[in-house]
Amino acid sequence: MSTTKRLWLGLGALLVASFAVMLWLGGDLFRTKPPIPERVVTTTGEVVYTRDDIQRGQVVWQSMGGMQLGSIWGHGALVAPDWSADWLKREALALLDQDALAATGKPYAALDAAEQAKLRAILQPRQRRNTYDPASGDLVVDAARARAIAGVAAHYESLFSSDPATAGLRETYAMKDDTVADAGNRRALTAFFFWTAWAAGTERPGATNTYTNNWPYEPLVGNAPTSGTFMWSVFSLVFLLGGIGLMSWHYAVYHGREEKARPPVRDPLLGLVPTPSMKATAKYFWVVIALFLVQILLGAITAHYQVEGREAYGFQLAEVIPYSLSRSWHTQLAVLWIATAWLGTGLYIGPAISGHEPRFQRAGVNFLFACLLVIVVGAFAGQWFAVMQKLGLANNFWFGHQGWEYVDIGRFWQAFLFVGLLLWLVLVGRALWPALKRRDEMSSIVGLLFLSTVAIGLFYGAGLMWGEGSHISVVEYWRWWVVHLWVEGFFEVFAVAVISFLFVKLGLVRGATATNNVLFATIIYLFGGVLGMFHHLYFVGTTTAGVAFGATFSALEVVPLAIIGLEAYDTWSHSRATPWMARYKWPIMFFLAVSFWNLVGAGLFGFLINTPIALYYMQGLNLTPLHGHTALFGVYGMLGIGLMLFCLRGLKPASWWQPGLLRGAFWSLNIGLALMALLTLLPMGTLQLQAALEHGYAYARSAEFMGKPIFDVLVWMRMPGDLIFSAGALLLAVFVLRQWIGARPDPAHAADAQDRAP
Repeated sequence: MSTTKRLWLGLGALLVASFAVMLWLGGDLFRTKPPIPERVVTTTGEVVYTRDDIQRGQVVWQSMGGMQLGSIWGHGALVAPDWSADWLKREALALLDQDALAATGKPYAALDAAEQAKLRAILQPRQRRNTYDPASGDLVVDAARARAIAGVAAHYESLFSSDPATAGLRETYAMKDDTVADAGNRRALTAFFFWTAWAAGTERPGATNTYTNNWPYEPLVGNAPTSGTFMWSVFSLVFLLGGIGLMSWHYAVYHGREEKARPPVRDPLLGLVPTPSMKATAKYFWVVIALFLVQILLGAITAHYQVEGREAYGFQLAEVIPYSLSRSWHTQLAVLWIATAWLGTGLYIGPAISGHEPRFQRAGVNFLFACLLVIVVGAFAGQWFAVMQKLGLANNFWFGHQGWEYVDIGRFWQAFLFVGLLLWLVLVGRALWPALKRRDEMSSIVGLLFLSTVAIGLFYGAGLMWGEGSHISVVEYWRWWVVHLWVEGFFEVFAVAVISFLFVKLGLVRGATATNNVLFATIIYLFGGVLGMFHHLYFVGTTTAGVAFGATFSALEVVPLAIIGLEAYDTWSHSRATPWMARYKWPIMFFLAVSFWNLVGAGLFGFLINTPIALYYMQGLNLTPLHGHTALFGVYGMLGIGLMLFCLRGLKPASWWQPGLLRGAFWSLNIGLALMALLTLLPMGTLQLQAALEHGYAYARSAEFMGKPIFDVLVWMRMPGDLIFSAGALLLAVFVLRQWIGARPDPAHAADAQDRAP
């Protein structure tokens, strides 16, 4: 059996086993998720909340932006508090005040440490005890807790209105007045917040840990890391070291043994004539640039809401573009422009690989482009109407704001986008079909490219697996199928296959060598990447099994990064293999940047928050976006730009590429991203981590702590990085524009064309 066949069988077995475990863990999560009570009642039978209140509250929360304004169970935005942690602490303090006044006549804060410890020792078992009755569906609370719930609810009802008493807090949280305009909706919202806090502070039946594995860390209620959190963190480090050892052994034994390809005298792609459908992909890359620039602008606005409240750079924007909306658009655009770059690459590369232009291919490319524009405009308009509370709860889910980070768009637009991806799959597949039927050294790479295209088209459908009133644990499970498996998984496989194909076509790598390397890399990446998804789900209602699998396999995600230097060296060597490779210098430089940020953003900053014990304290602090920014843009954004530049090289083969523009764009984007990470996100996250360790998670996210002057300074220190990064994006935009307006002919291309002439 050939090496290639063994690798294909290994990949198939890996995917079957991984997704079988994924579905089993999903079933376990669905069975053991925190229950939603039919009623929350007092011991005297007074109804506090109903199931309808809680579920309506979730819909209200989704309509105002959901995870884009504060967070739930650590997932969401960072400016406002985590509502679950905030409620949990406020309710505990209210109960402690009641007990302190009853026992001593003084509030809890006025007592000495010994007296406070005595009251906490009484409070913790009382509050952690599970009083939910599965038979009746009732959650019973005593009179004292009912009073505490009413007090905390009153605070939130004031906060989400236009009450002057909480105006200062709204300013700190970057909330507009009447974030939830209807009083009934505000009351329902408090029911949802109460339930999420109850799940975080209540022990599972027959266990000593809460439904969220004792997250958040809150000393007042006895929430501290579980034994499983510690144990699987240690095991994950052992698995990481073992994986690195095996990977290093493999490279020591096999790397460099392949027969080297002899680069051709001339660029083999110079003879490639773009087909009509390939030419039609140019507009995709124009949109990539436009969306990228808008995303940067919205990112700057969103960041500065943190220090200017409801202003951005001195302009009163909150009443027109509130923080939750600017962040929604910012995060959505990050996914959209990167995905558009890769979609355009797929449509361009299909006919280039097969040499076949299917009938009506150009019409299909143009139709898909029009659909994407309609989706972007419609989805973003719907989100504005939703956040401004102009759409109503009845229409919000379908046409407004779903409230879930990265998959915020209304269900109609989400389904429309899924149909568009299926159309893209058909367009790329029919263009690749002649190449798929061939049996040569390239067939495996083409096959893997096609399969990644299928996965990209189909796996977005996981975002359609929940409904408006679905349990938050269920939504989180499927949401990370989209964010982790779709964005971080199969898009990367697609990109690796495309890059390998390009290097083979350029004659820099032998087809057989590239095939085996790509298959092996795919196996290594997906081995940890598929089940590694569960590191996002440690604290959303999973049992210890979810923590164990997430910790183990997410540690293995880091293993391939141990040899990233070798991969980067190979890429750099390709760029210097022959003089004519200078034509592809800048696409390859962006691929080198991918290697760097893969190591730093995905590797170092990713593993910083990866283990259960680390994420227990760091989830939802600024160390999370530190990883998010450097990995999402540093890896996938740079990949998108590199692939776009390769396509532009083919679309405009005769034009001269101004090295100054691309050099400036490349270094500005990389330096700006580094400054953003090192001057703002890293120190802010470190300060928050220290506060969380010393005083509890809620304090690290509180207005009291985040309002300290040092945080204003750190956010303003983001400006140099933002400006340098923005300059890089503008230079890239100018470069792309000049390819169609005022481009100069490339003398090297003209000379080569003359040599080729009969």
